[in-house]
Amino acid sequence: MRYSTALLPLVATAAAFVVPDEATAEQLVLDTEQQAAKPVSSWWDRVHSLNDFLSSAESTFETALDALEKQASKLSSSLPKVEFDIGSDITDFLPPSEYSVLGHGHGHGHVTNLTVYQTIKASNYTKKFAALVDDHPDLVKQLNSTSTNVTVFIPIDSAFEKIPHHDKDHKPPKEFLEKLVKYHVVPDFYPAGRVLAHHTIPTALEEEALGGRPQRLRVSVGLFGVKLNFFSKIAYANLYTKNGVVHGVDNILVPPPPAKTLISLFPTKFSTLELAAEKTGLKHHDDDDDDDDDDKHHHHHLTGLTFFAPTNTAFQRLGPAANAFLFNTEKGLHYLRALLAYHIVANETLYSDAYYGPKAAGFAPSLDLAYRHPSPTSTSDTLDPKIGEEEKEEVGAKGAKHYHLDLPSLLGDAHLAVDITRWYGFITIKVNGRVPVSIQDGLARNGVLQVVDHILIPPHNHKKGGAPTTAAAGAWDGEVDGEISVEELVERLEPYVNMDEGRKGEEVEVG
Repeated sequence: MRYSTALLPLVATAAAFVVPDEATAEQLVLDTEQQAAKPVSSWWDRVHSLNDFLSSAESTFETALDALEKQASKLSSSLPKVEFDIGSDITDFLPPSEYSVLGHGHGHGHVTNLTVYQTIKASNYTKKFAALVDDHPDLVKQLNSTSTNVTVFIPIDSAFEKIPHHDKDHKPPKEFLEKLVKYHVVPDFYPAGRVLAHHTIPTALEEEALGGRPQRLRVSVGLFGVKLNFFSKIAYANLYTKNGVVHGVDNILVPPPPAKTLISLFPTKFSTLELAAEKTGLKHHDDDDDDDDDDKHHHHHLTGLTFFAPTNTAFQRLGPAANAFLFNTEKGLHYLRALLAYHIVANETLYSDAYYGPKAAGFAPSLDLAYRHPSPTSTSDTLDPKIGEEEKEEVGAKGAKHYHLDLPSLLGDAHLAVDITRWYGFITIKVNGRVPVSIQDGLARNGVLQVVDHILIPPHNHKKGGAPTTAAAGAWDGEVDGEISVEELVERLEPYVNMDEGRKGEEVEVG
């Protein structure tokens, strides 16, 4: 199945959790991300250099954005149309007698008069997944119902052969299998074009650790096709059924693990972060372990989190003096703990294109996210609710869209200013105005990792001479890549360290 776009060279690739094999996952995700992210980042940095120049020349952001959109229009018209395949690996998903004539208005794909459930049962490629579904009557009913549309990413039979010990003697618990099947089901209509328009997709798996909100799938587009959770390739796309659409995938989609497990899978990225958490006693606590009454007294029950996870590179950029102080002195450990707390947002989960707010706030995000007020009419979790129900074959929409959120960190009253810009399907996230998210949407059971290659440090409350700084001044003085002196690090964190000393009994877990 071919889709045409002028924007393929601009497509962002980002690592997210994948399960089939931990060693393979680490090697594939990290190597691919390092190779793919550098040229994209370099291109986007040049765009922002132009943006900064125009902003200073015209003195307004609006003027700069308008000029950028005009240049984008010129760029779009000059780029050659590139065709790439989505789900062309299988051509006989159903027996020929089960296909209807190609439907009108559906674009690319085949049509059948079967329901989603009947399609799964009829295909010679999905016998093993069909057997899983049959064990759960409620799912059978949902996939057979014609009252609503559903989308299913069906793992083909060969996907099950990639799992070690997949015979009957090693069958997982029924509860886990039910969650597994639900993670492949999307309770909405997502043909291939709509899949391409999203970075994350909400599934039918309602995750308790996210406050009962949907666990999501990560979508990435590359030269070798469309992949979910950066590993499972869409091998067959757009079989339109009586009650939705199905796609075939070549690997089983497994719900992601807790954040602490996800971090531990990639020591070449996060070994310094793990060491910092261990040395400071910042708890990595699994939600399933809080049966103890004492634990419940001392720990908050999370309903989602956003962890701006600093990489080994981020710590290196602090410089040897700052690292020696933080990791090798008793005083420095208090500052290291405060530093880590500033990277964590509890009970709010921010994906690149969706936001789960505080559960108690009656979460219903809208375009007024900058003010953190729920919309009385919106029930959508997406940052861009304008994606229609019909399939859209264009990867991006014209014009840049900008969203701003002010998120409370675990460090006292210190907040994180987050800016998300969507431009032609390409999404960038910046924290405190200067620090880019290098790897977006690392899906976790209890939230999301947004990976940063620069340490986030609270801004000065006041500059020397009494002039206040903005909330976005989260990088230290000088270049973002520059080292920070121990003196300035202490000055930035000291008010929060003193505050933290009085709150030692109050823990929030990220695992």
